[in-house]
Amino acid sequence: MQDMAILWEWIAFAVRWIHVITAIAWIGSSFYFIALDLGLQKAPHLPPGAHGEEWQVHGGGFYHIQKYLVAPAQMPEHLTWFKWESYSTWLSGAAMLMVVYWVGGELFLIDASKAELALWQGIAISAGSLTIGWLIYDWLCKSKLGDSPTALMLLLFALLVVMGWGYNQVFTGRAMMLHLGAFTATIMTANVFFIIMPNQRIVVADLKAGRVPDAKYGKIAKLRSTHNNYLTLPVIFLMLSNHYPLAFATQYNWIIAALVFLMGVSIRHFFNTMHSRRPAPYWTWLVTAVLFIVIVWLSSAGYRQPAEPAEAALTPAQAVYANAEGFDEVKDIVLGRCSMCHARDPFWEGMRWAPKGVYLETTADIAAAARQIHVQAGLTEAMPPANVSFITPEERQRIAAWYRGATATN
Repeated sequence: MQDMAILWEWIAFAVRWIHVITAIAWIGSSFYFIALDLGLQKAPHLPPGAHGEEWQVHGGGFYHIQKYLVAPAQMPEHLTWFKWESYSTWLSGAAMLMVVYWVGGELFLIDASKAELALWQGIAISAGSLTIGWLIYDWLCKSKLGDSPTALMLLLFALLVVMGWGYNQVFTGRAMMLHLGAFTATIMTANVFFIIMPNQRIVVADLKAGRVPDAKYGKIAKLRSTHNNYLTLPVIFLMLSNHYPLAFATQYNWIIAALVFLMGVSIRHFFNTMHSRRPAPYWTWLVTAVLFIVIVWLSSAGYRQPAEPAEAALTPAQAVYANAEGFDEVKDIVLGRCSMCHARDPFWEGMRWAPKGVYLETTADIAAAARQIHVQAGLTEAMPPANVSFITPEERQRIAAWYRGATATN
C-alpha cells in the first residue's frame, strides 16, 4: 500500500503538470487571437470578404494575416483548428478535482461546521453544480440578452457571485475557491465545445457545399469567445488560491472571489483597448489597485478565529487510521513537531493561518490527513520546512510504519 501512496502522489503530480501545460496553451492562444482580432487594420487591397489584416514579426520572420469576418469565398486547402487546448485543460482539471477534492474529500472538500454532508453528497454537489451552471449561462446567452452584451455580462457576474456564496455554505473555503474556478472553466470550455466549434463546422460545411455562410454563427461565437477572454484571469487566481489561506480562509472569501472577477475585467479591458490601438485606459490600473486593497482588507477583516480543537466522532475512514497500531505514538510526534503551525491558532511567530488550512491537533484531524502526513513527513522530508522542529529519522520511520499498517488492514 505504500507503493500505492507513492503512485498516487505521482499521478496527482502528473495530472497537475498536464493541467498547467494545457492551460498555458489555451490561455496563450486565446489571448493571441483576441489581440490579433482587435489589432486588425483596414486596407484598400484586401480581397473580397476580408475584414482586416495585420503584419507581425516573430522568430526572425514576418507574418501577414488576414481575417474574413464570415468566411472566404471558398474552403482553404489548409485549415488549423484550435480546440484541443481547451478540451485538454478541462479534462485534466476535472481529473485533478477528482484526485484532490473527491478522493481527499473528508479533508479538503467537506466542512462539517457548515453542513452535515456525507462525502458522496459533497461529490454530487461538486459535479452537479458544474453542469447546472453551464445550463443557466447558456440559457441566458441564447435569450434576448444575447443582443445586450453588457447586460449579459452583468448577469453572468451575478451568477458567479451567487455560486461563490452557495459553494461557501457547504464546502471548505479552499474548495469554494477551486470549485468557483472549475465552474467558470466549465463555462469556458463548454463555450468552445457546444457553441464555437459547432458554429465553425456549420460555416465550413456551407463553404464545402458552395453556400454563403450565415454571419450570425460568427457573431454568436465571437460573443462566447469574448466572455472566455474576460474570465481567464480570475480562473487563474482561483486555481492558485488554494496555496494562500489569506484568500480562502476568511468568511468573506466569496466576496474576495467576486472582486477578483472585477479585477480580471479591468485588467483585460486595458490590454484589449491597447491591442485595438485606442488610447490606453490607464484608469483601469487605479480601479484594479483599489479592488486589490479592498481584498487585502477583507482577508484580515473577515478572519474568524477557529473554535478550540475538540475531539469529534470519527468517520469510518478516519477510524481505520486512528485504530491502527502505532497511532498514539504518531499522534505525539505530530503534536510535537507539526501542530505549532498546523493549528487553529498557530504558535509559530508571525503565522496567523495554518498552511493550506490543514489542522493537525486532534485525533480526527490527524486521521483525516493520514496520507498527507505520510507523504510529507514519512516518505519524504518535505515537512517540517527545513526541519525546523527537528523531527528525527526514527520518527519519520514510525509515521511510515503506522501508515503502512493502517492501509494494509484497510
